[in-house]
Amino acid sequence: MRILAFDIGGTEIKYALCDENFNLTQSSSIPTNAHEGGRRIIERVVEIIKTFDNVDRIGVSTAGQVNSVTGEIIFATDSIPGYTGVKIKEIIETETGIPAAVENDVNSAAIGEAIFGAAKGCPDFICLTYGTGIGGAIFINGKLFTGSSFSAGEFGHFVTHAGGKDCTCGGKGCYETYASTSALVRLVAEKTSQQMNGREIFASLDNPQIKACVDEWIDEIVVGLKGLVYIFNPSVVVAGGGVMSQEYITDEINKRLQDELMQSFRKVRVVKALMGNDANKLGAAYLASQL
Repeated sequence: MRILAFDIGGTEIKYALCDENFNLTQSSSIPTNAHEGGRRIIERVVEIIKTFDNVDRIGVSTAGQVNSVTGEIIFATDSIPGYTGVKIKEIIETETGIPAAVENDVNSAAIGEAIFGAAKGCPDFICLTYGTGIGGAIFINGKLFTGSSFSAGEFGHFVTHAGGKDCTCGGKGCYETYASTSALVRLVAEKTSQQMNGREIFASLDNPQIKACVDEWIDEIVVGLKGLVYIFNPSVVVAGGGVMSQEYITDEINKRLQDELMQSFRKVRVVKALMGNDANKLGAAYLASQL
């Protein structure tokens, strides 16, 4: 079976051909050009599909909340204008005649990690990606849990500080406002008056001021994880996002989280995602293979 897998983000549309052994080949990408709108993005995906011969299935991982049964975007922010309501599965299948599976990007990444990566063999785990915001996904008894409206796992908007800072969602005190990579960048700017990106921050850990900011930010990560561990009692927490490649971060998260948890919850391990940029495409390809 030949599966063409897509990963649609706000900046790039990445894609690759996947064989029956889930080896990815012919990987490529094009700019998303999100300003052109959600419908145009999917038209461009269709154009790409038509350049390939003998494709049996299409797998799509995408930003936004997705009804994975109908393959429709049920909600997306203005980072991709006009994306809400776009019927991705219907458009692709109508235009190409090829069966398609569509899933949210973090859910796709979690499936990729569950089948091929850091959570392989773990029936109960949660997955979080730390970046501009915080995305999440939940696996229970070996299955992705999507909730009553396909929106479960919005961990970034789990409130960790009642009445706290304003969040982009319109609420206050959300987890991602304090624990995302963006939150770290803001914290460093506030405390040191230095405008640094994440890479520059972690290259400066020998600076006591910078390290103090990073340690404060790690405490915020642990605050949210503690609540999520008490709710879901996972065996594993898979932490993704470029920031989690830093050994210091995951080591400190594990150490501090263990100190915070009741004894009966301390079997949980926080592990780095292993599949990197391929996780979303592999997860989408796996879903397509099950059609």
